[in-house]
Amino acid sequence: MSFEAYIKNIETATNKSVIEIKNQATLDGIISNPIHATTFVKYLKDTYDLGRGHAMALWKYFIEKDWLEPLNSSIKK
Repeated sequence: MSFEAYIKNIETATNKSVIEIKNQATLDGIISNPIHATTFVKYLKDTYDLGRGHAMALWKYFIEKDWLEPLNSSIKK
């Protein structure tokens, strides 16, 4: 599955745009710098019932957009 397909599937599964997910995560205090991937993945599982693959796609997307700063991550922008 391509990266873009992951993002589209996330939006379909959650019925939320990536921006809406980001905004809600900000309101919920999840978007704090720096953040562990495990915290982000757990939040997405608990809030949107997303699996690890989809959550990690959003993790990478959020990092690329400078919406969060990873803590101890090897993912580069």
